[in-house]
Amino acid sequence: MIGLPLVYLVAGAMFAAFAVLSAGDKANTRRWGNAAFWGLVAISFLLGDRLGDLGNGFLVLALALLAGTGRLGVGQPATTTPDARREMAQRLGARLFAPALVIPIITLAGTFIFKAVTFHGAPLVEAKNATLISLALAAVVAAILAQVMFQQPVAAPLQEGRRLMDLVGWAALLPQMLAALGAVFAVAGVGKTIGDLAVQWTPVDSRFAVVAAYCLGMAGFTILMGNAFAAFPVMTAGIALPLVVGRFHGDPAIVCAIGMLSGFCGTLLTPLAANFNLVPAALLQLKDRYGVIRAQAPTAVLMLVINMVLMNVLAFRV
Repeated sequence: MIGLPLVYLVAGAMFAAFAVLSAGDKANTRRWGNAAFWGLVAISFLLGDRLGDLGNGFLVLALALLAGTGRLGVGQPATTTPDARREMAQRLGARLFAPALVIPIITLAGTFIFKAVTFHGAPLVEAKNATLISLALAAVVAAILAQVMFQQPVAAPLQEGRRLMDLVGWAALLPQMLAALGAVFAVAGVGKTIGDLAVQWTPVDSRFAVVAAYCLGMAGFTILMGNAFAAFPVMTAGIALPLVVGRFHGDPAIVCAIGMLSGFCGTLLTPLAANFNLVPAALLQLKDRYGVIRAQAPTAVLMLVINMVLMNVLAFRV
């Protein structure tokens, strides 16, 4: 049965290639720091299950040490020139988007098809991970298609990938790290602690007050965690279930849906949500690294207020 180990293998091989290419980039004065950083990331994907908790803990500390001491730099990979890209864009036109469009198409198709495919009576792909496996397959197919269409050197996808990862730097790992931290918080009982604090500081006899506490808490904890999915189990267990649902009998589906949307408002406001807020700034090479957050802030605050109103109006039976 095909499972997540295959996805980890593909990701690990990619980061290992970044490490090797970084080591050979003599134009980057910090190439060995980049090589060590991406090499450790590759090890975490390829051998993480064999390192154990202690080994992975030391690996994370090493990554933090490399990033925190400024050992990472932006490489100068051998890639196409701006003039060559402009010529290619004019020649191919809208066909340039074909590799990018292949990814969502294959991912969506694989999500449904793989769950029904069997081999000798057994599922070919783990049903619960069909989407992730489809996404990995789609990325590989898109890279091959781009190679054929654009007729670039074999190493071009890896060089371009390394260029992107060097621009983003250590922030590329924030979503993974923060999601893991959210799971640790949930297991450690942080939700119960937050619930106790909410009871102490919130007028629990006021429905609007507990709704506001939940929505603002989801946004605030997401700002700290950088990930609404990490904030959700903590804030829902601490405030939503005992107070909004338990005390005031709010509809759990509506409460949780709007609560998650409130968390996404926090996502728009934090640099810790690197994949949303720092990656676009790096890709566009904006002078203001936090320009994306500044542009999103008014919308995020407005939506958060609207979410509190919607939860009060929709989640409670008359």
